[in-house]
Amino acid sequence: WYQRRVRKQWYQRRVRKQWYQRRVRALQPPQTPSMGKVKKTRKFAEVKRLINPRDARLKRNEVKEKKKEEKKDDETKNIPQYPSSLFFRYNTALGPPYRVLIDTNFINFSIQNKLEIIQSMMDCLYAKCTPYITDCVMAELEKLGPKFRVALRIAKDPRFERLPCTHKGTYADDCIVQRVNNHKIWIVATCDRDLKRRIRKIPGVPIMYIVQKRYSIERMPDALGAPKM
Repeated sequence: WYQRRVRKQWYQRRVRKQWYQRRVRALQPPQTPSMGKVKKTRKFAEVKRLINPRDARLKRNEVKEKKKEEKKDDETKNIPQYPSSLFFRYNTALGPPYRVLIDTNFINFSIQNKLEIIQSMMDCLYAKCTPYITDCVMAELEKLGPKFRVALRIAKDPRFERLPCTHKGTYADDCIVQRVNNHKIWIVATCDRDLKRRIRKIPGVPIMYIVQKRYSIERMPDALGAPKM
């Protein structure tokens, strides 16, 4: 009885399959008889067709290229002029009293490391230093709120020179970069990585930062008090 049952199931599947195939053929559109593919024989010593070198189209292109070259030659090239005081990355014109442009986070990190700003700068450079603070740095310190009131009190020290800002907004990084680009008389004091990266692209501007609880400076070989890194 088991074999009969298996044979019956196999026969039913076969009948169902045949019915499905007939149904599919009936639904398909009638096919037109197609011709066989013609075999393409490769031509012997076949050469790609080339434009004649005396063709007028090539002459037009040559005239256009000449005109473009003439325009390029006529254009004035703006080459930035660097001061003669620069010796590679170093600015030989910098001398005491040094003008130090202070960033917001430099004051905060000085407080954390318990460093007196003017005295630590003099210990680093072995010369008189005048710290300068812009209006946008003061605005940033005021925005930070009462948590940073000590930093604001230090920034209001009468020994710190104030620089007025004429630009819109209170973003100090752009202001510092612009001032440094205009005049190569500054040392920038900052611990901000992004600002350091931007200032390193400008030749002749030393960067002061905090390391090993002391002030250090880069791109200034005369700084004998800076720790050796």
